[in-house]
Amino acid sequence: MLSVKGLYALVASSGAARSTFKELTLENNPTQDVQGAHASDSEQLQLVTFEVANEEFAVDILLVHEINRMMELTRVPQSPPEVEGVINLRGKIIPVIDLRRRFGFEPTDRDEQSRIIVVEVRDRVIGFTVDRVHEVLRIDSKIVDPPPSMISTIDSDFIKGVGKLEDRLIILLEIERLFGDACLEAADCAALASA
Repeated sequence: MLSVKGLYALVASSGAARSTFKELTLENNPTQDVQGAHASDSEQLQLVTFEVANEEFAVDILLVHEINRMMELTRVPQSPPEVEGVINLRGKIIPVIDLRRRFGFEPTDRDEQSRIIVVEVRDRVIGFTVDRVHEVLRIDSKIVDPPPSMISTIDSDFIKGVGKLEDRLIILLEIERLFGDACLEAADCAALASA
């Protein structure tokens, strides 16, 4: 798994560092700390934050293998709509899920800020596309509330919690539920079909 510095190095090597993360100075501030009261009594969460359809989401940094610029995707015939295709990442075929479609949002054209986040879910490596990556963020677990029943336009089963920052809310995603059995099976089929 990657450390925060390792993730920054990886993003920097793809040429995305300073332009992708919100004005973070990598040398002086490798993560942004957002503390709740009594920070020493609670757990710190390290998150990768990103945007999909103008909503801000986050996943645990320990699940993230790498973040890549958009690359050529090979579409696999008869795969479900949310399986955007597969990529060849250093000789390994990785299925890529379109997070917009997974959430039921309207698809959009990719641009220079679009990224593929590669994660490990149940011993499988998969990628998912996002509109842009924001930052690596460290927050106090005390400022994360359980998800309300109707928090956004996505199914609340995917939501682990809501981080309450001073200026915004961040929806923490539960990767295991987001990419459930049916989604992982579809991704596996796409990867096998292209091999």
